[in-house]
Amino acid sequence: MSVKLALIGAGRIGSNHARLITNHVIGSELVAVVDPTPNAETLADELGAVAFSNPDDVLTRDDIDAVLIATPARTHADLVVKAAAAGKHVFVEKPMAVTLEDADRAINAAREANTVLQVGFNRRFAAGFAAARARIDAGDIGTPQLLRSVTRDPGPFTADPNKIPQWTIFLETLIHDFDALCYLNPGATPVEVTAHADCLVVPEAAGTGFLDTAVVTVRFDNGAIGTAEASFSAAYGYDVRGEVFGSKGMMTAGDARATNMTFYGAEGIAAATSRADTDLLSDAYRAEFQAFVDSIRTNTPSKVPGEAARTALLIALGAIRSVETGATINLAESIEV
Repeated sequence: MSVKLALIGAGRIGSNHARLITNHVIGSELVAVVDPTPNAETLADELGAVAFSNPDDVLTRDDIDAVLIATPARTHADLVVKAAAAGKHVFVEKPMAVTLEDADRAINAAREANTVLQVGFNRRFAAGFAAARARIDAGDIGTPQLLRSVTRDPGPFTADPNKIPQWTIFLETLIHDFDALCYLNPGATPVEVTAHADCLVVPEAAGTGFLDTAVVTVRFDNGAIGTAEASFSAAYGYDVRGEVFGSKGMMTAGDARATNMTFYGAEGIAAATSRADTDLLSDAYRAEFQAFVDSIRTNTPSKVPGEAARTALLIALGAIRSVETGATINLAESIEV
């Protein structure tokens, strides 16, 4: 059985996903590309698919089994609900939603339709992070006590802060790190969040509310303390790493280096670093789509269900509230922005 997929959103990341699915994911077939821009036609022609401008045009088609949603974040929840109601399996890029109400709508829609819902937390599928989780599950680390997750986007920062939605650093960047902390501390529940953030990369954007640098501390109900940090301008390249310190030792995962080659020369020691997430995490992207397709073909639960996305969102909303108030936020209380 080949799973027939439609991509909704043919921007940078959506186009990357479509090429991976077409060329590297076993048991899948990209049959449609949806985007209101000429990107749909261009990408569809390249990959042998059919172009559409409206998601409704593919949700009603019987020859499409699943959709891959890679549209702007604030459109995700509504598209998940519509796709599930149409009986389509759904892969949705992070964040699945930007409010808890919308997250619950998306989860419930997929549950009621009995369709697979997988969220794009690709770090879970990166070899180092997956190996770390396997050893944690085996008890090798003992009891997790301190955790750390890092995301540093490559510099120099060149985007227009006025065109970036408020709280992007928490809802669209650190959301990966919040999920990573939970993934590396299995069975634990986040209970408390303290966040600090500022405009250190683009200080003149402070008046717009744009934040480019942040550190978040998360306390879990098993006593573990996690930190997540992000910057939008790492001079040396794209940097994604994780660390778990436990009662029996420590594990690290991730690397800023594009390869494990290090050059030793007259000018010093140097290593090549990646400038793009699609390069550094290409294997993780491929693996997450293979997992999605395999869940559909074997009728097995999603590897990254909507509930995981809701937990990461809860931490993100707590971090936003902490920055707004300057206080530590108890996640057991109602959190919305």
